[in-house]
Amino acid sequence: MKRIAICCGDPSGLGPELIERCLLEKRYPDAAFTAFGPARWGARLAASTLNAVEAVALSEKDFEAGKPCPEGARLAIAAMEAAAASCVGGRADAVVTGPISKALCADVGYEFPGQTEFFADRWGGEPTMAFVGERLKVCLATWHIPLASVPEALDERSFKRGIRSAARLAQRLGNCSPRVLVCGLNPHAGEGGILGTEERERLNPWIEELRDELPGRIEDCIPGDTAFARAMKGEGDVVVAMYHDQGLAPFKAVDFDSGVNVTLGLKHLRVSPDHGTGFEIAGTGVASPGSTHHAIRLASEMKGESDLILG
Repeated sequence: MKRIAICCGDPSGLGPELIERCLLEKRYPDAAFTAFGPARWGARLAASTLNAVEAVALSEKDFEAGKPCPEGARLAIAAMEAAAASCVGGRADAVVTGPISKALCADVGYEFPGQTEFFADRWGGEPTMAFVGERLKVCLATWHIPLASVPEALDERSFKRGIRSAARLAQRLGNCSPRVLVCGLNPHAGEGGILGTEERERLNPWIEELRDELPGRIEDCIPGDTAFARAMKGEGDVVVAMYHDQGLAPFKAVDFDSGVNVTLGLKHLRVSPDHGTGFEIAGTGVASPGSTHHAIRLASEMKGESDLILG
């Protein structure tokens, strides 16, 4: 049985209420949970009759939905610290994180651009951001950097890491021979050099070097405006995007309610729902728990790194 640590996220955002709805309304028979967050929230989770939930109270304060505050940001960081430590200490196998406010966390001293980078620092490894939905699966070669920095950041190491991670993701989902579609950096994948030379001079040669290393099939770079449509038609299993919005815009357009953020390449698995804090609708009951449910289910079911056959 998988042991899952759950972080509340910002206690004034959507994280606590959606996690609560999932653990009290849906059954996850392959997992036992430890939830880190406010005391009253944890007590409600621990009363679940569907799932085994242990609650660890990190604050006695009552936080108001939709009213973010510095104390909530500090609690969100403390929950992440506790969950990361539980994996390092052998008490948990994976972490599910609720959404945080990066701006509020930065205001109270948080030094990372996102949660991906935090867990990479605490666990070690080289992370890749990946996303799993009902219709699309996406890996990013670069992510939390300005668009103007992408061409320089897209070096051999980051590019090959994105493709290796796509093969790894597919294997962890049970597909041992995946078809990987790689987006070009430029419009029309460079159009033979007319619209950019990166694909012809660097990216496609690097793909050729990976073909003998990885299972399945990897095509040369294809236009980003057709890669996702091809994947949805069944012509590819995972899409590798060169930068954040190239991958996330189409992914969220078709898989917003089922999309899950998966951090690959670290010593432990971390997944999260693919949405933000939603302070403006927190506490109103209108938010869908779909992404949170899929995150918890995926953390419970996904294969471990030790099960892979990659070299």
